[in-house]
Amino acid sequence: MSCFKVAEKFVSINGEGPRAGELAVFLRFCGCNLDCSYCDTRWANTAAVKYELVSAEELVEYVKSTGVKNVTLTGGEPLLQANIAHLIKLLGEAGAEVEIETNGSVPLKNIVSLAPRPAVTADYKLPSSGMEKYMLTENFSYLTLQDAVKFVVGDMCDLARAEEIINGYGLKEKCRIYFSPVFGKIKPVEITEFMKERKLNGVRLQLQLHKIIWEPDMRGV
Repeated sequence: MSCFKVAEKFVSINGEGPRAGELAVFLRFCGCNLDCSYCDTRWANTAAVKYELVSAEELVEYVKSTGVKNVTLTGGEPLLQANIAHLIKLLGEAGAEVEIETNGSVPLKNIVSLAPRPAVTADYKLPSSGMEKYMLTENFSYLTLQDAVKFVVGDMCDLARAEEIINGYGLKEKCRIYFSPVFGKIKPVEITEFMKERKLNGVRLQLQLHKIIWEPDMRGV
């Protein structure tokens, strides 16, 4: 029986992505292969983090006990977990609507071939993150209109680079697109003005609802 390192599990509203504002069960896994400058869950990636070792079957039972249909797998980087495909498959078979929040550096090919197919919200790490060199742009070819690419924006240079990626890979025709400001680094109005100036139809500005409703660094929400 395979077990997963789970840093926390809870029910809340989804703070971002295509299901923002909807209830979701969050399963946050430990560990990440990146170290973004603005990471707000770095605590979940440290060697000293406290975690539960939980089997796929136990996680499915937990999700069923909540009565909530949406399930968000997050981290850290959930796709680094061994046998994560098995968990995704079991959750889907149990009737859950699975969404994976992934950092854009892990291949999606095998994940999107699962049935039922999970939805994917993939980051594209922009220059201010310090992690852009790890992005796998081949992942874009596996995205559909149920999926999303999220650009976490820290400054105007990030916005310009995001526009290059959107246009260069034809993302408007492939999936949903979100701009999300790095909390405290860039004002939403600056992103809005950039979108107006560049006529970025098909792109959505999205604020992190959980950081507005609760304290920005609160866990378990």
